Amino acid sequence: MKFDVEVFRYIEKDAWRVLVSVEMGMKNHELVPVELINAISGLKHGGAFKFIRDLLKHKLVHHDNSKYDAYRLTPLGYDYLAIKAFVNRGAIEGVGRRIGVGKESDVYEVVTEDGETLALKLHRLGRTSFRAVKSKRDYIKKTTTHTNWLYLSRLAALKEHAFMKALGDNGFPVPVAVDVNRHAVLMSIVDGYPLTQVGPSRLETGAVGRVYKQCVDQLENLARHGLVHCDFNEFNIMVNPETTNITVIDFPQMVSTKHPNAEELFVRDLKCLHKFFLRRFDYRASEDPDGRRDPVFFEIAGGGKSLDVSLRASGFTQKQSKELEEYQAAKEAEENGGGGGGDDDDEDDDDEDDDSELDDDDD
Repeated sequence: MKFDVEVFRYIEKDAWRVLVSVEMGMKNHELVPVELINAISGLKHGGAFKFIRDLLKHKLVHHDNSKYDAYRLTPLGYDYLAIKAFVNRGAIEGVGRRIGVGKESDVYEVVTEDGETLALKLHRLGRTSFRAVKSKRDYIKKTTTHTNWLYLSRLAALKEHAFMKALGDNGFPVPVAVDVNRHAVLMSIVDGYPLTQVGPSRLETGAVGRVYKQCVDQLENLARHGLVHCDFNEFNIMVNPETTNITVIDFPQMVSTKHPNAEELFVRDLKCLHKFFLRRFDYRASEDPDGRRDPVFFEIAGGGKSLDVSLRASGFTQKQSKELEEYQAAKEAEENGGGGGGDDDDEDDDDEDDDSELDDDDD
């Protein structure tokens, strides 16, 4: 995302209205016809067209006339809608530099009205992987909404915010969940570095074992609370080299210990830690007199307080969780060599509750 303050500041109210109309049209259209944009926006005499041109100029929408005259949101357009909502709520005042890039997300520094610096994570679940989902699985059904990258990214953000808040409320070392809108999660800045950026020169003698122990402790603690991280590696563990305290990040792929593949996923997370600490620090817990014994999944799974109640209270539903898990599974299958593309013509007419309201852009 290239955030242009001047563009953001001077977008007219009706232009925002049109941008939201495109978003709403994409609930059940990959490409939204101009006539539908006009109808949703409620602007008189085809008034949406003038604002569509402005949005197109700033790359907030994409024009496609291969089948009919239609538009869709760009990732930048979706970013602007989420940022606009946070600004209207008074949650943030400005957007700063990008501080993190993942396979399916970007993280930016943002500033509040009080001058506090927070992190804004923008989920970007890709359209390429979405084609694989459609071709490999019965993912879009008459019982679900029209599923596209907006919806999938929004689900990822909702899940991350819900899990982050539930974990934080139960004492886990995670960022503070501040707010969520569309595909964007607002959270506290972590005081530390990704473990992948921390080498032997940054950790004093004996600190490696302490960091490893914390990592395995958290992996076990998650399982005791009924959860498996599923991506517990050096990219999703932050460490403060001075205190050796860790912070766990990135939660959209987490599953319940009741998931049929939970033990396999738990062991995979544990092996990721083994491999990284051996490769980076030549560290083996089995050779450390104070080394941490590996937890055994069936001995610990679900042995503590379940977070199910907290997660249900967040509003993130089991149906949404299942849809996101299906996406993650299909994406992993594609990355492991399966699946080809598919067309993007399937459409569904079922509605889903949406955050967008034409008369109030601040939600």
